[in-house]
Amino acid sequence: MAWFAVARVVIVGAVGYTAAILRPLPFGALPNVAFGFALVLAVLVCERHLRDTAPSRVLGAIIGCVIGLAIARAIEAGLFWADSGDRKVEFLHGFLLIVLPYLGLTIGAKNGEWLEPARLIGLFQATGPQRRYKILDTSVIIDGRIADVCETGFVDGALVIPQFVLKELQLVADSGDSMKRNRGRRGLDILQKIQKMSGIEVIVSDVDFPEVREVDLKLIELARTLQGKIVTNDFNLNKVAQLRGVDVLNVNELANSLKPVVLPGEIMKVFILKEGKEYNQGVAYLDDGTMVVVDNARKMISKTIEIVVTSVLQTTAGKMIFGRYIDAAMPAQPSHAPVERPRPTAVAAPATPAAQQT
Repeated sequence: MAWFAVARVVIVGAVGYTAAILRPLPFGALPNVAFGFALVLAVLVCERHLRDTAPSRVLGAIIGCVIGLAIARAIEAGLFWADSGDRKVEFLHGFLLIVLPYLGLTIGAKNGEWLEPARLIGLFQATGPQRRYKILDTSVIIDGRIADVCETGFVDGALVIPQFVLKELQLVADSGDSMKRNRGRRGLDILQKIQKMSGIEVIVSDVDFPEVREVDLKLIELARTLQGKIVTNDFNLNKVAQLRGVDVLNVNELANSLKPVVLPGEIMKVFILKEGKEYNQGVAYLDDGTMVVVDNARKMISKTIEIVVTSVLQTTAGKMIFGRYIDAAMPAQPSHAPVERPRPTAVAAPATPAAQQT
């Protein structure tokens, strides 16, 4: 970045020297140099704001400004019959030369994404199928399950990764917190994994919305522009996007819909992991994370057992399965208990006092 600073110094010096030699103002050298410095300072301020602007928007602004200027000149030429010495006509000409280029500049900058190669090619492919865009959120990239979904081939269309999402992901990867840093690096690894997959089209979009500060709102605006869908697992973004009429693909909802369906009375094998909250309960988890609460399974911790499903509860966090463990040894215990209990009480206990009295 050092050569940027050198270029700025050269530009400032060149403009100041030119103003001092040519003297555009009817004053001495010092006021003209100050005037040149003021002009180059305004240019540098514009350059600083344009640095983070997408090239397509800059090109759109230039084209729009040129078209506005051409229209103003055409209107001025069409009013050749008007008295050019009239102050009203002169004001109208000046007004058109200022307003029309400004309108062209703002409209061209706002719709500059249409100058992207993908959008231009799409204009000439009206007879083909409409392209489907899926914009990835930072949270779904860090989550990582989107890579597995892409690998299975269930995702069609192009995956769009906005530049502002990459910046946010890079900030997380450069965080001082070790946990956040690991999450950010995991997200970057997931993106590299997706880019290497065959059959998956990944587009890094430079489209930005400088007037919008929040990343979630930028995602919504980008989805509106591309007429695509946002892929996320953020609950708040999901709700806000739906309120604004943008389609959302929630990975958490996809995972919940793919969980196994069980009915009361079915037999299933589970591994009892820990003790439950209630008396004599055990807790197990399926491979997809579904919690299974088992009655009569407290003594079977760290064992794989067969249970009978009693009920299934659907919650906001997912499904919970309730079951009961039927111990196979329970029916056999009553037959041994009456045989073992009378022996010590009937023989050993009464015999000792009788021997002591005699």
